[in-house]
Amino acid sequence: MRHDVENIQERLVELEIRYTHLSQQAEELNEEVILCHRRLDGLERENRRLRDALKSLAPDTPESPDE
Repeated sequence: MRHDVENIQERLVELEIRYTHLSQQAEELNEEVILCHRRLDGLERENRRLRDALKSLAPDTPESPDE
């Protein structure tokens, strides 16, 4: 019986350790996703500014079919 309790305690400790690591990894991943989203927003704004600048340089130029 004592062996079973020790085994359960060891398994519980192992699960707690795994949970802690997974929780930390999830938090780190969330932070990275937030940073990527901010970078993407910045790139979209920069792209828009560059497109507007190009349009102002050559307003009579038709847009390419890709746009």
